[in-house]
Amino acid sequence: MAPPRDTLAQQRREFVHPAAEHGKKKNKPKPYGIEPISAFYCFLGANLIAALFSPIQDCDETFNYWEPTHYLSHGYGLQTWEYSPDYAIRSWLYIGLHAIAGNIRRLLPQSTKVGEFYFVRYVLAFVCALCQTLMWRTICRTLNPRIGLFFILAVVFSPGNFHAGTAYLPSSFAMYMAMVGAASFMNWSGGLKTSQGMFWFAVGGVFGWPFAAALCAPFLLEEGLFAVLSDKERFFEAALRVFRGIVAAGILVFFDMAINTFFYKKIEVVSWNIVKYNLFSSTGGPNLYGTEPWTFYFKNLALNFNIWFVLALAALPLFLLHKFFASTQAFHSGLRTVVFLSPFYMWLGIFTAQPHKEERFMYPAYPFLTLNAAISLHILLTALGHTEPKSLMGRVPARVKLFAVSLAMILSLDLGLARIWGIYTAYSAPLSIYKPLDSIGGRGDSVCFGKEWYRFPSSYFLPRDMRAKWVRSEFRGLLPGEFSEARTGFGFWSGTWLPTTGLNDRNEEDAGKYVDLRMCDFLVDTQYPEQQKREGWEAPPDEPDYVADTDRWEEVKCVPFLDHESTPLLARTLWVPDLAFVPERFRRKWGRHCLLRRKKTPAV
Repeated sequence: MAPPRDTLAQQRREFVHPAAEHGKKKNKPKPYGIEPISAFYCFLGANLIAALFSPIQDCDETFNYWEPTHYLSHGYGLQTWEYSPDYAIRSWLYIGLHAIAGNIRRLLPQSTKVGEFYFVRYVLAFVCALCQTLMWRTICRTLNPRIGLFFILAVVFSPGNFHAGTAYLPSSFAMYMAMVGAASFMNWSGGLKTSQGMFWFAVGGVFGWPFAAALCAPFLLEEGLFAVLSDKERFFEAALRVFRGIVAAGILVFFDMAINTFFYKKIEVVSWNIVKYNLFSSTGGPNLYGTEPWTFYFKNLALNFNIWFVLALAALPLFLLHKFFASTQAFHSGLRTVVFLSPFYMWLGIFTAQPHKEERFMYPAYPFLTLNAAISLHILLTALGHTEPKSLMGRVPARVKLFAVSLAMILSLDLGLARIWGIYTAYSAPLSIYKPLDSIGGRGDSVCFGKEWYRFPSSYFLPRDMRAKWVRSEFRGLLPGEFSEARTGFGFWSGTWLPTTGLNDRNEEDAGKYVDLRMCDFLVDTQYPEQQKREGWEAPPDEPDYVADTDRWEEVKCVPFLDHESTPLLARTLWVPDLAFVPERFRRKWGRHCLLRRKKTPAV
C-alpha cells in the first residue's frame, strides 16, 4: 500500500482558502429582531447625546484641533507648537475636513460660532454611527446575531463611547476607520477584501493617527498564514491584494503630503513626523507631558466600560475553554475568532508598556474591546444554556441563570449611565458660561485665563473678534500662541507657514505668551470654597481668588463645577445625588466656574 501523501507541499496543494467556500453560502442569518436601520438609530441616538452633552475631556482637543479649525474658518485662533512649520506634526487635511463641515453650517440660517461647533459634532456623530453599523452588520453575518446585539449594548451604554464617539481627535477618527476596516477584513462574503480593509486602516492612520494602522496587523497575519498554506495561484492572489492595499496607502500618503505642503509651504509627511517625534525624539518626546503607571489603562477602561472591560479581558481564555470542551468548529473558524480577539489585546499590551499614557490613546481599540466583550458574553450564555442534566450548568435552574445574567446587565447599564451623568453634571460648566458675552462683550475684548487655561473650550464660544489671552499662573509649561493674521504670499492662511516665535518641542515656558492682567476685559476662574476651608490654606502667589476680588471683578455667570480634590473617590467616579439622606462622606463637593467682568474704574 502506498504511503499517505501528507507532506507539507501536498497539504499546501490541497488547501482551499476558507473564503472560497464562505462566499458560496446562501441565506446568511439575519440579525434577530433588529434591522440595520434600527441599529443605526441606536448608535446615532447615543452619539447625538454625546455631541450635545459631552464635555471636552482633553485640552489637546481644543488647542490642537478646534483652534486650528477656527483659524481656517474665521481667520484667527490659538496655535500650538505642533503647527509650527518648524515641527509640522499635525495634518491640515484632517483639520480642513472638519472646517468644511463647520462652514456648511455657516451657509444655513441663524448661523453662530457655537452652532458651528455643535454642527461639527453632529457630523461626527453621524459618521461614527454609520461606521458602528457597518461593523455591527458584519459581526452579525460573520459571527452570530446575538454577538451583534451585545455589541450594540456595549457601545451604546458605555461611557467610553460617550467620550470617544464625537471627540474631535485623530484617535476618534482612527476608531471610525478601524471599524470600517475591520468590517472589510471580517466579511469574506464574495471573496477576501484585504486591500479594502488595508485602505480604511490607512485612511485612519494617514489622515488621523499613524499608530492606529497597526490594528490591522492580526488580519494581515491571517491573510499571510492562509496564503502560505494555499497553492501558488491563491498565494499570488493574496500577494496582489496586499500590494493593492500598499499602493492605496501610498496614494493616501501622497495626497496628505500635497495638502500639508500647500499649508506649510514645504514638503512635509506629517504621519512620519508624528512617528519620528514619538519614537525618536531627542528632546524627551511625549514623556515631557507626564508618565503613568502600568495600571493606568486598566483603571481607565474599568471606569469607561465596567463589566464589559472584564468580559473583554476574559474573551480569549473563555474562547479557548469553549473550543476545548464544547466546540466542533473547523480549524479556520477557530483561528478567525482568535484573529478577531487579538487587536484589543495587542493594543492594550503595546500602550500599557508606554510611559506616557492618555485616555484617548485607547480610542482606536474601543470597537475591538466591545467585540471581545460581546463574544465573551455569548460564550458564557451558551455555557449557561447547557441543558444536559448531569452537567454542572444543567443543574442550575433556568430562572436563576436568567436572574444572574439580567442582574449583571442591569448593573452594567446603571454603572454606565451613572458615570455619564456624573461626568456631565460635574464638568460641563466650561461649555455654558460664555453665552452672556453675546450681549455684554465688545469687538476686540480679551477674555483671560489663568489656572483655568486648559478648560478653555475654544474660540467658537467667544463672539466674533473676542480673543482668549493668558495671564500668569503656577503652570510653567508651554502655552499656545496665536496664528499670524498677516496676509502675504498666496494670501490665504499665511499663519500656517510663516515663521513662529516662542514655540518649542520641549514644553518650556515662554513668558511672551502672557498679558498684563490690566489688559483683560473678562476673566475665567474657578473658586473652590471647600479647599479654602482647610487649615493653612493659602492661595498660590500667581493664582489669587479672582472671584472673591469684588473690588476689581464682578460675576457675569457662575456654574457649579466639581471640586475634584475635595470629593471622595466614589462620588468622583459615579454620579451621587446631592440629597439629605446621602452621608456627607459620600457627597460631591462643589466649586464655581465663573466668567468675571472687570469693573470700570470710577472717574476721579
